[in-house]
Amino acid sequence: MTDVLANAKKAIARGSKSFALAAQLFEPQTRDRAMLLYAWCRHTDDVIDGQVLGQGRNDDTRPPAERLAEVVYLTERALAGHPEGDPAYAALARVVEETDMPACYPRDLVHGFRIDMEERPFLTFDDTLSYCYHVAGCVGVMMAIVMGVKPDDRAVLDRACDLGMSFQLNNIARDVIEDAMNSRRYIPDDWLASVGLAPATFAFPANRRQLARLVARLVFAAEEYEASSRFGTSALPWRAAWAVHAAARIYGGIGRKVRDLGEAGLENRVSTTRAQKLAAVSGALGDTLLRGSRWPMPGPARTGLWTMPD
Repeated sequence: MTDVLANAKKAIARGSKSFALAAQLFEPQTRDRAMLLYAWCRHTDDVIDGQVLGQGRNDDTRPPAERLAEVVYLTERALAGHPEGDPAYAALARVVEETDMPACYPRDLVHGFRIDMEERPFLTFDDTLSYCYHVAGCVGVMMAIVMGVKPDDRAVLDRACDLGMSFQLNNIARDVIEDAMNSRRYIPDDWLASVGLAPATFAFPANRRQLARLVARLVFAAEEYEASSRFGTSALPWRAAWAVHAAARIYGGIGRKVRDLGEAGLENRVSTTRAQKLAAVSGALGDTLLRGSRWPMPGPARTGLWTMPD
């Protein structure tokens, strides 16, 4: 298992600097489990997309359906306690065993890969939110369980799901042009119609003004989920809560930067500097120390927010 953990640490160091920084705030056992979970999420996403650590292209020429079938089979073997193939599946098996994580959440993430592979239409914002759950909200839930939240503590898991939803909405806002170039669109038809855009041409340069309005709308929605998620941090150990608040500031900051740039935010992929990440970590410490008074559980009702299925 030492090799499995070493592989996971390498994956997070190269695949996500933001996640790697936030993970350093965990106590050691939680950090190791978070890295193991990340390794499986990163590997399976790369298999589906034919990439290496979310970038470039690998040499896998198999049809998407065949790649998905491999992920499904190997994930099920890992969930059964008999991992095969890449060390990432052994990483998942270890996390599931040590945390009693319900199998439904890894399966929900794999279902998100199926949504992308089948290129399902996004007709309404509810379609977008359902997708956000399957590719990020369920990861938030799994991370909460890694941090020690009981798998049956639905109130806290709903807040953890909200954080994942917020992250994904910000990702969609940031990557809208890049996704369009890869024939992917997560802004729903009814939103496009509301500003006079068509699915086939929404990302054209001439439409950037209207598209920037929709991107801002995505970021405002992300902020609603981010605000809701903070109430779950009062149920976490302080180091875990610090990591969550730091991640919320980092990813939320990216979305707000995209929104504030308007049309210019669509021209190049927006990111944060290391100094900005460190500032987010510093500010998150204050959030953490005040979480019990500012965001006590159970918190306000999640009225109007998408809720994961039972």
